[in-house]
Amino acid sequence: MNSPILIDIPEELRGEKVLVRPYRPGDGADLNEAIASSRDHLKTWMPFAHDHQTVEESEELVRRFRAKWILREDFAYAYWSLETGELLGSSGLHRIDWDVRKFEIGYWIRASAEGKGYVTDLVRVLCRLAFDTLEANRVFIRCGVENKRSAAVPERVGFELEGVLRNDGKKPDGTLFDMMVWGMTRERWFSLRSP
Repeated sequence: MNSPILIDIPEELRGEKVLVRPYRPGDGADLNEAIASSRDHLKTWMPFAHDHQTVEESEELVRRFRAKWILREDFAYAYWSLETGELLGSSGLHRIDWDVRKFEIGYWIRASAEGKGYVTDLVRVLCRLAFDTLEANRVFIRCGVENKRSAAVPERVGFELEGVLRNDGKKPDGTLFDMMVWGMTRERWFSLRSP
């Protein structure tokens, strides 16, 4: 295996509805606006929704994301509407294990863009990156059992529910919750793509 830092990864990925790219310096203002516009919507599941009160805080985070992306330690991505050019949310390939070649997809979307198929398109784009470019053996998605909208995404893409982890997450108010784990193997991904 080549060193991960030597893997050439496209700077932009396109789906049917979204443009997906790593964060760049200057994206902090758009990230801050997306979080601020959806803070109440996000705060139940996303602890970061309480942070990023200023553009400077978001810009610092964007630059940290970029540094980790360059080092291949974590792949944080912004995704944008191809139709409107609006920043829709954040996603990425996280909890990377280069030895096994496994990645977790995480995502959130601004409240005003929910229910329009953007996240499903995004997950397909990231799966293509993971399996085609990064030669992943496994990609997984975790979400709270009560988060029905989030759970519908991996189901639509063809992930299989592998199990429920009891008391695996904590909401910002301290309440523990159970987490569903959805998995996609390399073999399943390519079998779903065959005609």
